[in-house]
Amino acid sequence: MAPSPRGSSFSRVLLLVLALSVALLAPVPAAATSVFRVRRKFPRHGGAEEAEEHLAGLRRHDGRRHGRLLGAVDLPLGGVGLPTETGLYYTRIELGAPAKGYYVQVDTGSDILWVNCIRCDGCPTRSGLGIELTQYDPAGNGSTVGCDQEFCVANNGGVPPTCSSDSPCQFRITYGDGSSTTGFYVTDFLQYDQVSGNGQTTPSNASITFGCGAQLGGDLGSSSQALDGILGFGQSNSSVLSQLADAGKVPKIFAHCLDTVHGGGIFAIGNVVQPKVKTTPLVPNMPHYNVNLKGIAVGGATLQLPTNTFNSGANQGTIIDSGTTLAYLPESVYKTLMAAVFDKYQDISIHNINDFLCFQFSGSVDDGFPMITFSFEGDLTLDVYPHDYLFQNGNDIYCIGFLNGGLQTKDGKDMVLLGDLVLSNKLVVYDLENQVIGWTAYNCSSSIKIEDDKTGSTYTVDAHNISSGWKFQWHNSWILLFVITIWRYIIF
Repeated sequence: MAPSPRGSSFSRVLLLVLALSVALLAPVPAAATSVFRVRRKFPRHGGAEEAEEHLAGLRRHDGRRHGRLLGAVDLPLGGVGLPTETGLYYTRIELGAPAKGYYVQVDTGSDILWVNCIRCDGCPTRSGLGIELTQYDPAGNGSTVGCDQEFCVANNGGVPPTCSSDSPCQFRITYGDGSSTTGFYVTDFLQYDQVSGNGQTTPSNASITFGCGAQLGGDLGSSSQALDGILGFGQSNSSVLSQLADAGKVPKIFAHCLDTVHGGGIFAIGNVVQPKVKTTPLVPNMPHYNVNLKGIAVGGATLQLPTNTFNSGANQGTIIDSGTTLAYLPESVYKTLMAAVFDKYQDISIHNINDFLCFQFSGSVDDGFPMITFSFEGDLTLDVYPHDYLFQNGNDIYCIGFLNGGLQTKDGKDMVLLGDLVLSNKLVVYDLENQVIGWTAYNCSSSIKIEDDKTGSTYTVDAHNISSGWKFQWHNSWILLFVITIWRYIIF
């Protein structure tokens, strides 16, 4: 069971309770990383004519492979990650031909792209985010994926028992708050911006398979923070990143820089060459971005925690997830951490407000409270400043962004989950080709440099804020809006 804030007063805390392949947001018993059947294209044996054609085919094949050089993609980013505002980052993509735009949440904790379908039952038609919602119409150039097709079979662990030749490949997701989404998979063109120069892009496209949501239920259809869908950037073969990489369009590397100062930030696919980031290995064979957390220090003093606190047998590591707003810690870690943070303030009065621990404090929290440092394998550290983990919610009222209760696995053990609370204002690079992840503190309203493998050139990718025309102001209410997409974690 994934972690959840205590109580029911939160808006849109989404928890997946359906066992599914994490890669596809679909109810499948298979492992999160899908396996596609591989057949040898060119036979080893045959006659003279077959051998000649075989050699010619090999040359053609290599020629195509050599021509499939990789470029970079710039995705505009919107949203503000502060818990007192949206707690949500999203981008705008275009699907179909002619293309239509869709606003989708950026989520590294799930895998597939899905958008709401036309005539969707229960889907919102308006959004409190100040964006125009669009429902996808598969009747255009889109083609429905059959339940017996390779994509569906590979990601469902076989042909569904009720599959017939004309049946679509379906998915259904149920969330802990009673919300649900049901739909089917389609294949259509994804239009995107290929980086072509410093701050310049040219349009490009690729055929991808994604989910078409036909029905929403429960609070998932709420219009207050509605988007058109979710863009999963997980590791599985079914993710948009993997599909683009398999088509030779991009390298399997992406980066984000979430800006809580000005909003928006940077989100790009490609090999980041500036700034340089130090990396830590990803834990092998895990469905999410798991890394090995070695220790936590508060104000420079290492917390004394039991041995193997951050390892849970087969469920190893700490999950890094841009689709989650807060940070979740196992109870023993949480209590030790909080005791160290408030060591100088033994007499401070802490109150429960909407299931957050909050307190009154005048002055600068950066001057009054210690920095928290997470240390990972490979000598990589992650510094979290007081203004990151203590967010203001009213005059001189601060609440703690760490929550008591780690990501609970099916064997009942808690894991650490770190979301935007600690990732914001840092450039985070996910290098799946080398199976490492890294980060560095960075000004997310500036720019980064990405190498274009097609030309060998290095181009500047600038920050964006497609939500600059609006901004939530919840300061006069105690509504804390979190779009926390942590439903992916039910399977390990």
